[in-house]
Amino acid sequence: MSGIRDGEVTLPFDPGNRAEAGVAFIGRIRTPWFKGHGPKNLIQARETGQGATIELAPAYIPCLEGLEEGTPVVLLYWMDKAARNIAVQRPRHADGPRGTFSLRSPARPNPIAMAVVILQGIDRNTGLLTIDAIDCYDNTPLLDIKPWKASIDVPPGWCPDE
Repeated sequence: MSGIRDGEVTLPFDPGNRAEAGVAFIGRIRTPWFKGHGPKNLIQARETGQGATIELAPAYIPCLEGLEEGTPVVLLYWMDKAARNIAVQRPRHADGPRGTFSLRSPARPNPIAMAVVILQGIDRNTGLLTIDAIDCYDNTPLLDIKPWKASIDVPPGWCPDE
C-alpha cells in the first residue's frame, strides 16, 4: 500500500468491511483544498485566512433552529479520502511511531474528524453556512453539527494554556 512510512503498522483487515452502523451525511463542506494540497490542521487553515462553507442538505435545514452566527460549533465530518487500516503511524512532527488513537490524523478505522469552528453566517433558506476555517478537502461529507459549550466541553480544572 502506498503512503506507508517506515515504522508504520497496518491492520490485517479493512475496518470499512466491518461496519456495524450506518450514518447519513447531512451535507458537504466546501473548501479551497484538494487532495495533496491544503493545511495539515485547523491552526494552519486559520492562518491562510480562507474560510469555508457548508452546504446542508435541504431536509436538515430545520435542524439549524437555535444556532446563532458568531458562535462556536463542533463539526464532525467523514474524511473519505483517508486510509482506514493504519494502526501505528509515523507522523513527521513526532519523534517516533504513535498509535492512531494518540493522533488527530485523518487515517483511522473510522475516519471521523472534528473541528471547533466559528459559525460566521447562516442562510436559513438555503442551508448554506459560512465558517471561519477548516482543514478538510473540498466536498468532504458532513456528519453532524453540535454547539460548543465551554461549560460542557472543557474538562473541569483543565486549562493547558496556563
